[in-house]
Amino acid sequence: MIKAVLFDLDGTLLPMDQRIFAKAYFSGLMERVCPLGYTPDAFMQAMQAGIAAMIKNDSTRSNEAAFWEAFTAVSGKEILNHLDVFDAFYAERFDDIRAVCGYTPRAAACVRELRGSGLRIALATNPIFPAVATQKRIRWAGLEPEDFELYTTYESIGTCKPNPDYYRTVAARLGIEPAECLMVGNDVSDDMPAASLGMKVFLLTDCLINTPGADISAYPNGGFDELMEYIAKLRA
Repeated sequence: MIKAVLFDLDGTLLPMDQRIFAKAYFSGLMERVCPLGYTPDAFMQAMQAGIAAMIKNDSTRSNEAAFWEAFTAVSGKEILNHLDVFDAFYAERFDDIRAVCGYTPRAAACVRELRGSGLRIALATNPIFPAVATQKRIRWAGLEPEDFELYTTYESIGTCKPNPDYYRTVAARLGIEPAECLMVGNDVSDDMPAASLGMKVFLLTDCLINTPGADISAYPNGGFDELMEYIAKLRA
């Protein structure tokens, strides 16, 4: 019997094309940061180094610390005197990126229906964004941060998908075993590795990412209607 459902966000609860989203996100950041004295190429090199450091992080420090350590190794530490520029971007411009994302009311309806049925709901979104950006993207999906018992951000955890330790940590913070969780996501490479811990998994195919070209019939899969049917079977 499952006790908790863990949802991915980008491409799962929030429909999007990851490439289009990333282009809009990085372009918006560059407009604010590059006038400080960075070329677009130098900025992107620093961002890529920071993201790679978070993906490789092993819980020895937060993803936030890993990001800035790697970013400043490329950009120089002067950028740390201008963190208010990043804060202003998230406060003033990040919401503009909502225009490149989709919206499906069924996603929010499913989350609330599952909560109402007594299941615990967590947001297992890859924690490479600060809390403010995660909270805004939750709202773009028609939900509120309070709809989730837990959601991961780069400040709050020291691992990333697809590292199984990420999923192990989420389950531990909920105080339950991995086998008592269902992970719902759209990315074969990032979300389905939760199964290696004994978690149930469901591959949401509305915005499917299947980089390795895997046979997705190996996983329960489909849209939100199929997800709700699958959960009903698990709880029967």
